[in-house]
Amino acid sequence: MTSEGWGTPPVEPISQHYIVCGGNALAHRLILELVEHYEVPVVVLVADRSRDHAPQIEQLSGVAAVVEYSSITDEALRAVSIETARGLALVEGSDQENIHTALSAQGHNPDIRIVLRMFNQRLGENIERLLRNGAALSGSATAAPAFAAAALGRPNSVEVGGRFLHIAFDDAITSDRICIVADHIDRQDLSKIRLMPEQEGGSAEFVRLASEFGDDGPVRVGSGGGVGSGSGSAGGGVRHDVEPLPEAVAETGGVAALQALPIEPREPISWARRLRWRVLDTARFFTSARLRLVLLTAFALVLMSFAVLWYLSRDFGWTVYISLLDLAGAAQPDQPADIAAGTGTGGGWQRAAQVVITLCGITFAPVATAIVVEVLASGRRGLPRNPSAGTRDHVIVVGLGNVGTRVAAQLHELGVPVVCMERDPQARGIAAVRALGIPVVLGDGPFEEQLRRARLKHSRAVVAVSGDDATNLEAALEARHGNPEVRVVVRLFDDNFAGHFYATLDNAASRSVSYLAAPAFAAALMGREVRGTLSVLRHVLLIAELTVEDGSGLIGMNRHDLEDPGGVRVIAARVARSPHLQWNYADRTRRLGPGDRIVVAATRSGLARLNTVLADEG
Repeated sequence: MTSEGWGTPPVEPISQHYIVCGGNALAHRLILELVEHYEVPVVVLVADRSRDHAPQIEQLSGVAAVVEYSSITDEALRAVSIETARGLALVEGSDQENIHTALSAQGHNPDIRIVLRMFNQRLGENIERLLRNGAALSGSATAAPAFAAAALGRPNSVEVGGRFLHIAFDDAITSDRICIVADHIDRQDLSKIRLMPEQEGGSAEFVRLASEFGDDGPVRVGSGGGVGSGSGSAGGGVRHDVEPLPEAVAETGGVAALQALPIEPREPISWARRLRWRVLDTARFFTSARLRLVLLTAFALVLMSFAVLWYLSRDFGWTVYISLLDLAGAAQPDQPADIAAGTGTGGGWQRAAQVVITLCGITFAPVATAIVVEVLASGRRGLPRNPSAGTRDHVIVVGLGNVGTRVAAQLHELGVPVVCMERDPQARGIAAVRALGIPVVLGDGPFEEQLRRARLKHSRAVVAVSGDDATNLEAALEARHGNPEVRVVVRLFDDNFAGHFYATLDNAASRSVSYLAAPAFAAALMGREVRGTLSVLRHVLLIAELTVEDGSGLIGMNRHDLEDPGGVRVIAARVARSPHLQWNYADRTRRLGPGDRIVVAATRSGLARLNTVLADEG
């Protein structure tokens, strides 16, 4: 059942497997999630086995087969045994192609679980209604909040029950934390991080202190002798002073905790600052430097003349009235006969002020016309706007693919000034950011020149999110060279690459779109509801909400059964009879019943273990 140009379909009949269509980075991560954490058989359908991540995917031990078809046709779906598959993930191709494939797959196997990647989230919500058992997710929408938050130097958040969960590190951890989610954090060696460490009971610390201090205080060995040697105090007593712990014991690494905020954290930008930036940016965009000089000079002269008229007349209303008429060129001048008769407006200063206002009005009219013509002409040409000379404290987004477009839009929504850079003039994101009025620097020149045009010297952060690791790293290093204080956020797929990046650069962060999105896609493929992902440096935690249904393996389990160190922590529960979500649900022995809902923070392997429990229906 092979043909020239095709891959080799499974030699033996296969069933109860999962199909992943795509050979990109997201497909690679998703397959790793499925074979390593969920331990399910996976068949991969790719367009070319020699391109993108297909060669690495073929080397994964848990992959049952890699099948090559140039397009996903009915024949291709039959080749990967679509009729007996449990799930199908479409993570490559356009929205239209994925919709067509999903509907075709549902025709072959009405009960199959389908998860498709879609950029248009609104369209995805409508498509979900057409699928009997499907979900539409956006990898860029899942990952974009983490990039935007990293650019602003704050953690991203996930909304659950009216609260916004986020990860806090070290000194930022407050007393009302929900749970510790990571320890042994060493930013020079991210492999030391322990996710979901064992959490002792609330009384454990008191028991430890009581055991150590006892009735007489802490016991420490005195200098120069052992306990009771007499060298520590008179009469052979022991020392009661507390000595510092050895450095190896005291230094255990950083800590991260899960916390909840009543409202989503927003960038603290005052309305006055936003208005000032908008006005200045708009003025500088619509006018050139020379034109602005003419306008500012004319405006200053009008204000001075207005002040003279007001001083002479002592009537503010009349001054406004006559000034507007003079600007429009409709003022009634004094006649010589009126001046001789003493019935004119009188005063050389007043007449001079009116002349100045009239001349300035003559200047404003053609300048305003030129501005309107230029704006309309630029709109007809469809040209993206360039950053103005007054752009300050902005974020530069490098790359206007799906992720870059989402990041730029999210920062813009927060009120943060944004400038985008893109080398491909046909990139789909250019039109999207142009509709938001975001400046775009286009061109294929050196990054040094492009960043200079994007006003790197005055920027607060650079977010490099193109599809190529080397390009992103080049942009980051060039940005740091041009502005040593700028914060750098880089999209990297390779973990080793990211580890060196963290160890080398300060005030920098790296994120992987596929690493952030793949756990959510895998959980959705298994039918689990993942509310969002939270970043712990290069690691990922998932926030999932699970419903206890009749026949589910969760029935009869309690918190002791559900939680495990390094995997799952129950952070909230909603009893079937109660409409309210209870955070840090205290009753660890109450057994779950139908209708109960629990919210968990879990690692990828921890959520996979819960999936096996939920699949145990009887």
